[in-house]
Amino acid sequence: MCGRFTITQLPADLAKQFDVEIPDSIRIDFNPRYNVAPTQPVLVVRTGAEGGRRELTWLRWGLIPSWAKDPAIGNRMINARAESLADKPAYRASYRRRRCLVLADGFYEWQRRDRVKQPYYLRFKSGGVFGLAGLWEHWQSPDGDELESCAIITTDPNALASQIHDRMPVIIPGAGYDRWLDPRTQSPDALAALLKPYPADQMESYPVSTNVNRPANDSAENIRPLDDLFGMDI
Repeated sequence: MCGRFTITQLPADLAKQFDVEIPDSIRIDFNPRYNVAPTQPVLVVRTGAEGGRRELTWLRWGLIPSWAKDPAIGNRMINARAESLADKPAYRASYRRRRCLVLADGFYEWQRRDRVKQPYYLRFKSGGVFGLAGLWEHWQSPDGDELESCAIITTDPNALASQIHDRMPVIIPGAGYDRWLDPRTQSPDALAALLKPYPADQMESYPVSTNVNRPANDSAENIRPLDDLFGMDI
């Protein structure tokens, strides 16, 4: 699964890589995040209304289906399994028409060691930002309150991630951005071809402090290698 991640790149760098304009609200309010957690706002790229230009916006992490009576259902729907997107009612419509890229430059997974879970940080060797495959949905309450939310898609782990966990988030390669974001692309086969484990040789991982277990701990210390923090090998 993917339960925590980081996004620390400057908005100007995001604009170049994902070919989007940075709204003033994001440019002014953006702060590096080292412990993004479920139910919090996440930064996403999606296709604008009526199939227009890409846009950068905030969505709540935890997808709330349009038919849901209680928005609390989104607290349990932070991840969507790639294998069942086309069949599950909660994801079927958004998989066809409302896909997005959740921006990140690293994510955490936990490896079980006896009775302890050790967090690891996984990222590109280059340290660059990437787009996690996401789905988004629009929900409206009976009183007219509106909320847009999203889920991150997961798949089987690559050779690196499999040493830590049995799932990993789908990272869409740059060449696949257009296909993933285009709402006119609705063929399950065309979309499924993008939902593969990212090449392990382009990634790295290392253990980090359990400070990341608490969402309130949101600092660069979270991504420092455990060896650096405690001066010991594990």
